[in-house]
Amino acid sequence: MFFEWLKRYVPRGLYGRAALILVLPVVTMQLVVSVVFIQRHFEGVTEQMTRSVSRDVNLVLSEISDGEELAVAEALEMEVVVLPISEVPAQDSIRWYDLSGRVVARTLRDLAPGMLVISLPDDYAVELYLRSDGPQEALLMTFDRQRVSASNPHQLLVNMAFFGVLMTVISFIYLRNQLRPVTRLAKAAEAFGRGRHIEYRPAGAVEVRAAGHAFLDMRARLERQIEQRTLLLSGVSHDLRTPLTRMRLAVSLLEDGDREELERDIEDMQSMLDEFLSFARGTSEEAETRVDPLALVREIVHDAGRAGQDVSLVLARGEGEMALRPLAIRRAVENLIGNAVRYGTRAEVSVELTPRSLRIRVEDDGPGIPADRREEAMKPFTRLDTARNQNRGSGVGLGLSIAGDTARMHGGILRLGDSEALGGLCADLVIAR
Repeated sequence: MFFEWLKRYVPRGLYGRAALILVLPVVTMQLVVSVVFIQRHFEGVTEQMTRSVSRDVNLVLSEISDGEELAVAEALEMEVVVLPISEVPAQDSIRWYDLSGRVVARTLRDLAPGMLVISLPDDYAVELYLRSDGPQEALLMTFDRQRVSASNPHQLLVNMAFFGVLMTVISFIYLRNQLRPVTRLAKAAEAFGRGRHIEYRPAGAVEVRAAGHAFLDMRARLERQIEQRTLLLSGVSHDLRTPLTRMRLAVSLLEDGDREELERDIEDMQSMLDEFLSFARGTSEEAETRVDPLALVREIVHDAGRAGQDVSLVLARGEGEMALRPLAIRRAVENLIGNAVRYGTRAEVSVELTPRSLRIRVEDDGPGIPADRREEAMKPFTRLDTARNQNRGSGVGLGLSIAGDTARMHGGILRLGDSEALGGLCADLVIAR
């Protein structure tokens, strides 16, 4: 619970988290090494070299104060020049990024008496302005910068940064190759959950291969189960058509009064069989194609009106195409419209296509479904006696189930609610783009 606040800053994707795990230790290690080396080792070396040079500076100053020649300065490879006090700069001159120069200046001021100004103009020379015996004179002592600090100190940081970035890139390429089988497995599982079958071959590490083989076995078992269910229900429905046909022929020979009721019962049985077949076959074998959803819904509403259903399209907003299974969408919307006009007197359909989603809404003026029973209503072969009037139709409880399956195979959802416009049921088929 202590790290809950970190979740909002952590990447959500596998690649992002892997990159964070890879880069964070490398950057942290480089920072620690840089701080420890520069502040402890490199700074200590610079201070030790400056202490040694300060002794030479004091030696040259003592020789000059005794009136000796500048032979000692020449022997120590130091150039000493006498100049007017007015030419001495007002303050030290050190570049802002010269870290070792600050250590040199601080050490020389502590160990060399008579220091006026220290100038470090570049990486090659050190200029010291010192007091002289004359009241209006000063000494300018110049010597090589390499005597007080290591040359090119930035090379350490450059090398660390260059090789750190290089090794990070190489490691990320290798890591991406290791993560690619995981993402391929995730895409194959997601596609199968939406009713699509994409080619997948296990690859990668042993654990990823084991997960891939387990997924393939699971997918094969589910496909066999779906196929067996389809064959079973299709076979039963097909076998029942023959006795229904004989019954229809026999009923046609009866008197008109008895024939009408029996023919209506046979038609109800035929409608049930068609719903069983529609639910058993599903639409997983249908390929996705790019269609215009608004045109498709207009066609569905038009066909429903031709069939005698009181349905109207009240809203069609948006434009464009998206990948859909047209037959599955048609079957789902037709089932929603059929339920609406069966349990109500009329239905209104609206469709809205946005850059993020497709929403198809079907509303009716029927009794609706209580909120606590809507999840149960979308289960197969479920009929709600108290919620919907069964005397108004002969459904078998598959309409909402087929519509829900269609939404899920498209990566969407079917939501049931109350219609604000008509007061009955409102069914929203929402599919992400």
